[in-house]
Amino acid sequence: MKKTLTKFAAPILNIFDKGEEPENYTPSHRKILLIMGVLFFILSGVSTYFGFRTDVMAALFPAILFGGIGFVSLVVALLGSNRAVTNIWQSTRQTR
Repeated sequence: MKKTLTKFAAPILNIFDKGEEPENYTPSHRKILLIMGVLFFILSGVSTYFGFRTDVMAALFPAILFGGIGFVSLVVALLGSNRAVTNIWQSTRQTR
């Protein structure tokens, strides 16, 4: 099952799977990414609820944005390699 889902999510995972092997990976990075994904999905649901409740269609923009961020976070946290999880947390490195 995981192989099938990984194959389906390959376009997303390939973006974050580039680069060197992670030097500073810890399992807590994956857990925090998973929690963030769930929180972004909750924000998306709340935004969708209030958008339909108030009949303001502009509220769907944050719902789509938060839903997309939540989806990418959950895909990388659940299916991504250690390299992908590390790359999603890394800030841009400056070469000296």
